[in-house]
Amino acid sequence: MKRFFLIMLSIWRQHASFYIIAAVTGALIGVFILAPSYDYISAREPGADPVSSIGYIFRQIQDMLTGKSSHDNFALIIFYAEIGAMLGLLTLILYKFMHKRLLDIDYLKTELDKDLASIIKQGEGPYLEFKSSLRWDMVENRINRTLEGVVLKTLAGFLNSPKGGTLLIGVADNGDVIGLEKDYQTLKKPGQDGFEQAVMTVISTNIGADLCGFVHILFHVIDNKDVCRLIISPSAKPVFLDQGNTPKFFVRTGGATRDLNIQEALGYIRERWQKFK
Repeated sequence: MKRFFLIMLSIWRQHASFYIIAAVTGALIGVFILAPSYDYISAREPGADPVSSIGYIFRQIQDMLTGKSSHDNFALIIFYAEIGAMLGLLTLILYKFMHKRLLDIDYLKTELDKDLASIIKQGEGPYLEFKSSLRWDMVENRINRTLEGVVLKTLAGFLNSPKGGTLLIGVADNGDVIGLEKDYQTLKKPGQDGFEQAVMTVISTNIGADLCGFVHILFHVIDNKDVCRLIISPSAKPVFLDQGNTPKFFVRTGGATRDLNIQEALGYIRERWQKFK
């Protein structure tokens, strides 16, 4: 648990700096642009020379910097600093939202252009993994809920990857298509809809409902067998998976998913999320 809090503190410090910079920048714009512009508009007489506006604004800025502004003007400056700070924060939030949406659209378009048969032929790798089933144990021929944890581990690794990844359920490690019939039999609502609901329930319960939006589910039929294709977009924040009441941080390394220790996790998080996205 201590490890988890140390990592979260590092994340908070990193993201807080962006909002502080945005607020300060907005406040400066409010003080040195909005406030003088308002004063000029208020003081300008009808028919006055528009060219004089620049000079008027510069004089106002000079008065502020030299402390010649009146108490009323000072109160107005504080007001515009607050307005500017709020606008700066709103601009940052809007930019983050739009930037993420555009990245998601571009990523999904690239993935959807890929043919499933060609993907399977590539074999497992840093951005592709196969799972025979979600919860049906092929060896013991029974329901095995621990298999869900194996799927979640892979999902967490892809979510933490800078490029995301693809998980195919119903495909063996060697690329043989097994299908989802056994998994369907374990569901209250057998079929693709029931399977999709089961996957999303597992994700929301164990990783977080907010991360369901990063997982896009498609179904394909190969040799009359259903295959579930999960396209995982890179997460906008670090993703932790509870295992035995201990939050763990997973990443993809080569064709496998592994748990990082606290030093490795902190270094990876700084590198992975250090740029504003």
